[in-house]
Amino acid sequence: MTEPLPAGALSGVRVGISVSGSADLERLGLAEEHLRSALGELARAVTASGGGLAYGGHLDPGGYTAFLVSELSRHGHEARPLLVCLAWPEHRRLALSELRRRAGLGPIGDVVCLDPDGREVDPAAGRTEDAEPVTDPDLRRRALTGMRRYLNDRTHARVLIGGRRHGFQGELPGPLEEALLAVGGGTPVYPAAGFGGVTADIAHALGMGGGHPDDPAAPRLTAGLDRLRALAPEAPRNGLSDAENLTLATTRRPGEIAALVTLGLARLAGREG
Repeated sequence: MTEPLPAGALSGVRVGISVSGSADLERLGLAEEHLRSALGELARAVTASGGGLAYGGHLDPGGYTAFLVSELSRHGHEARPLLVCLAWPEHRRLALSELRRRAGLGPIGDVVCLDPDGREVDPAAGRTEDAEPVTDPDLRRRALTGMRRYLNDRTHARVLIGGRRHGFQGELPGPLEEALLAVGGGTPVYPAAGFGGVTADIAHALGMGGGHPDDPAAPRLTAGLDRLRALAPEAPRNGLSDAENLTLATTRRPGEIAALVTLGLARLAGREG
């Protein structure tokens, strides 16, 4: 679709990644591997052009953090392109020795631990070696919002893939809350909605095309989407044409998703090849 970008086209640009499983995959004839393939292609394209990535999640083996580290490790990096943020419940649920072991990303990037309000914190402060799980649902929701605010303040763009429409832990599904923070703060968003999930609702609410599942949404999700629709007229441009955004909202081809996102970013940075 497009020529590869120059090596430094995205230098200084950090891209926030919102990704989680989509219940629509089976309906669409897809599997988790297809979603991960798109994530890996995107990560490689951004970092190959000199950009960085930011992701808020966990350090469990088999999760998206481990997947990103594995994908980036294949190509070798010296600039520590990946920033991983752990919300309060995520680092408190691990014993300190296990946290230290899992947080060693080497040359791939850095792990930052946050307090319930999204401020950087020493994960060893005020605790013993033992894990101290956070069970209060209100505190967990507050911590997730704090982490998402932290990430929003440190990224120049937001890519959205998948996302739960039901059973989410935060005040809103992660991709939706991150989209609201991004659009409200003037940060461009790129909904790769071909894998369904809440990202399909987000693309629809922003008028970028695509579709969304017909099953009833949870009340909090409906309210969040209404807020996003109200912000849509003021949403910052993402460097893509209406036709390109429609393609981004419908394609399931990893290479096409990566090419469109990096093209839009390069146009915004004035560094298109």
